[in-house]
Amino acid sequence: MALTVKDVEHIAVLARIHLQDEEKESFTAQLNVILQYADKLNQLDTAQVEPLTHILPVYNVFREDEVMPSTPREEILANAVKVEEGHYRVPKII
Repeated sequence: MALTVKDVEHIAVLARIHLQDEEKESFTAQLNVILQYADKLNQLDTAQVEPLTHILPVYNVFREDEVMPSTPREEILANAVKVEEGHYRVPKII
């Protein structure tokens, strides 16, 4: 699929860039070379190749959950400005 100058102009509008006439010709040629190179992939026989979701094996990298003692409530609330019934007291915002 070869691109035309009109296609490059449309791409430039989508990218919101202004191109001079020489640039349009240059980009048309460059993009066509890129597309020809990428088209080589269509020539490969991939019938026996299994699709990949990841290139590396996927495994769980998280550690196992362990029950551990929590910090005492009094120690946590020690730095609070206001405490009420064992909870932080904050201004009402409505």
